[in-house]
Amino acid sequence: MALRTEFAAALSQAATERGLDPDEVIKIVKEAIKAAYRKDFGGEIKDLEVEMDPQSGEARILREGEDITPPGFGRIGAQTAKQVLLQRIREAEKGAILNEFERRVGTVVNGMVQRFEGPSIIVNLGKAEGVMPPQEQTPGENYRLNQRMRFYIAGIKESGRGQDIVVSRSHKGLVEGLFKVEVPEIGSGIVEIKAIAREAGTRTKVAVSSRQAGVDPVGSCVGQKGVRVQAVIAELGMEKIDVIAWSEDPARFVTAALSPAKVDAVRVDLKEKTAHVEVPEDQLSLAIGKEGQNVRLAAKLTGWRIDIKGAEKVLEESEAAKKEADEAAVEEEKVTETASEDKKKSSSKAPKGKSKSKKAKE
Repeated sequence: MALRTEFAAALSQAATERGLDPDEVIKIVKEAIKAAYRKDFGGEIKDLEVEMDPQSGEARILREGEDITPPGFGRIGAQTAKQVLLQRIREAEKGAILNEFERRVGTVVNGMVQRFEGPSIIVNLGKAEGVMPPQEQTPGENYRLNQRMRFYIAGIKESGRGQDIVVSRSHKGLVEGLFKVEVPEIGSGIVEIKAIAREAGTRTKVAVSSRQAGVDPVGSCVGQKGVRVQAVIAELGMEKIDVIAWSEDPARFVTAALSPAKVDAVRVDLKEKTAHVEVPEDQLSLAIGKEGQNVRLAAKLTGWRIDIKGAEKVLEESEAAKKEADEAAVEEEKVTETASEDKKKSSSKAPKGKSKSKKAKE
């Protein structure tokens, strides 16, 4: 067995460090040698052929089968070859990294806020940088330099500077990924996440089911004393999470989706795919939620249109109360402005009076 040469060892090390195939590195070296030859001796690269010994690194330049390697070419073209080699290796390395992250689209990764570029945030993902555009940021969430967080890889997209790895904090996939990390039963496939409805920054509803008899899917996700779901909530910035049991029965599923409100009865219209719901009067506001959020998320989660009896009255009262609060705020602002103007007038008059009295005294 032949001893491994210094060139072969260096080649293998370079390929391993940068995550490239050794054959790809040799191909890049050959292209670099061609570029160096053309710079110093002219000619077309397509007419040239390079033969290289992968063990010793010895190279010959051929044109139509004839050896045209200039004497001392290795020293003459070394600098040009090095520049081309480094550039091509960087390009190949970037391509390998993008391929790796392309396979990881739809997963959750750790990252660090590196810098701000306008409304977008650049995230350090270790081997590469990710971009989090405004639409992928969670409303109300504050981001700081060097802040470590978890991000959802939403995809790879073309931009003016090439291909960008797009990461997200608002995607519902982030919630699913976090539950997979915190709940072993989900990671192993015993418990399955059937559906997620999310309004990032405020509330999320997660429907889960069990593939194994005797395993409580909701209890598995919540954990003892709520420790598992609290870990997910903490990562999401204290966003509320409702974990409910998924059911094939639409009526039962809609009932669960409207939790924490209690439901008296559900009548489903299969043709219109509408669920007509009756709830106790004292549960109406809870079932609808603030600005209709609870019923809206329940509809997204189940895929059914939900019609709550008496909801119109509660929404009208809510709108009236909001309008009244807005009017009161406007009036308060006017009073504050008036008081501020009066204060300015009195303060502007005071010095003049003082000046007059001083003059009279003199």
